[in-house]
Amino acid sequence: MSDRLPPLTALRAFDAAARHMSFQKAASELHVTPAALSFQIKSLEEHLGGPLFYRLNRAVELTEAGRALAPGAQEGFEALSTAWRAARRSLETNVLTVTAGPAFTSKWLAPRMYAFAQSHPEVELRFAASLQMVDLSRDEVDVAIRFGYGPDGGLYSHPLSEEWITPVMTPEMASQYPTPDTLLQAPLITDHSIDFLQPRCDWAAWFRSVDLTANPQPALRFNQADHALDAALAGAGVALGRRFFVSKDLMEGRLVAPYGIAISTRAHFRFLCALGRETRPEIQALRDWMLEEIDKTAHVSDGMMITPVEELT
Repeated sequence: MSDRLPPLTALRAFDAAARHMSFQKAASELHVTPAALSFQIKSLEEHLGGPLFYRLNRAVELTEAGRALAPGAQEGFEALSTAWRAARRSLETNVLTVTAGPAFTSKWLAPRMYAFAQSHPEVELRFAASLQMVDLSRDEVDVAIRFGYGPDGGLYSHPLSEEWITPVMTPEMASQYPTPDTLLQAPLITDHSIDFLQPRCDWAAWFRSVDLTANPQPALRFNQADHALDAALAGAGVALGRRFFVSKDLMEGRLVAPYGIAISTRAHFRFLCALGRETRPEIQALRDWMLEEIDKTAHVSDGMMITPVEELT
């Protein structure tokens, strides 16, 4: 029996049929007719010298030889797909695909992208606003911006900045609630996207930071930080603004943080990419530019009293 590998098209037909356990579904996936797929599998069986499937009335089952071949065929095609994507990306040396959460994309990246494009016209950025987990060594994504505690095992991970949270509102609304205790009567906005933080960074925690015991019932609730801040910008209430999302609005006067009191969390934004790719010039340029942009708003917290939330429990 020869160890010479069979044609790739025949192996591809077998892999699809083994995954679907259906010649019809496999043919649909590969955009061929069932007869063409059946011919490919038959040729593979002739090459092997034995059957790979039991053909039943309305179904197929793998033979012992089929069960031996199926895992390796699937892994092999997955490895080929990964290598092909990596090779294709290596030719797109000026293209960076970046994934970040919807709030980070809309509140931090989008308002600043014109500045990056001006300073780095040679780099084409593509964005995927999603919190979906990605495999940075396999998927067609170069950089991920993620918020949390980590760890980020097996990845290059660079912390972007510490995160703090403070009440923010329009200047007009600030005149109605001049002191922290008056916030107990204000329409409060809650951002449930950070409910996973432990200890919790919610309104009750912030009130503890100003020595007020309260369990306020928010007037508005959102599961995305950008929606909560949009409501605050519209004057609908007072939101707990996170540093990354409110610094530009605070600096430009659309929002104010009148009390100068914030709580901080150990969770933070990280700049992630596959190990070894952090030296790619386009990735270095994006990381360094982001750090420079963060520094431009660092003065927003000057004079602010920031208490780690862990000290409030």
